[in-house]
Amino acid sequence: QEEINQDREDHGKKPFPPDKFDKEETKEIKESTTDPDSGYYVKDERTKQFAYSFHAAADRKGFVIGTMVTPGNTHDSQILEPLMEKVIEKVGKPKAVGADGAYKTPAIASYLMENGMIPALPYTRPRTKEGFFRKHDYVYDEHFDCYLCPAGEVLNYSTTNKEGYREYRSPKQVCTSCPFLAKCTESRDHQKVVTRHIWQKYMEEADHLRHHEEVKAIYAERKETIERVFADAKEKHGMRWTTLRGLKKLSMQAMLTFAAMNLKKMASWTWREPEMV
Repeated sequence: QEEINQDREDHGKKPFPPDKFDKEETKEIKESTTDPDSGYYVKDERTKQFAYSFHAAADRKGFVIGTMVTPGNTHDSQILEPLMEKVIEKVGKPKAVGADGAYKTPAIASYLMENGMIPALPYTRPRTKEGFFRKHDYVYDEHFDCYLCPAGEVLNYSTTNKEGYREYRSPKQVCTSCPFLAKCTESRDHQKVVTRHIWQKYMEEADHLRHHEEVKAIYAERKETIERVFADAKEKHGMRWTTLRGLKKLSMQAMLTFAAMNLKKMASWTWREPEMV
């Protein structure tokens, strides 16, 4: 909030009052009558159920070094920071953190870099509508703090919203007669708005780092470490379903399951075949 207000002041805008951030939108949620701790998990049209999410961190050898359990409607990206804080407290600060696309957010990229950890994050496809210009087609000019559209027009800074995104808007009167309008925007007033997060530099650096061979190798280890941990937990340790209710009991199940998996790995490492005499 402080950084958002500072950014607004730097651009000559008034800072948001505290109640602007505290104001929550009213929304309707589904709650289980038998297990209110659970969350309504939606993956696709067929997968909708009350569930819990097990979040875990593993080292490069595949040992689980931290875990948290949340209601199923909690997004993965919200848990990385508290989970990493637990890992740092109990084990130590990692040099790098590999995570999948769900964790590729400005907040996570900022948190990792500001705390001296290298983010090993994947490439994510642009979510632009088919047939329209992609975000990278609009070039950001850092010196003048503006965007240039494919037609060469300038999108000037307009405001910084409470989510931390700067908004850059095109000139309506010019866009109305632009030959690229159909590929640019569908807005009624023919105005294109491009957003840029105040932590966007961290996202751009994360995208730059993913081309480094060392970071590529770290990200590639995910499939052999944390992905294998969850695959084994689901296939061999009954983690797909639970007969327990309540966050406390599910947390206990997660800790015991991952502890057992760590012990199995340690046992397999210490076991040796008998030597032939």
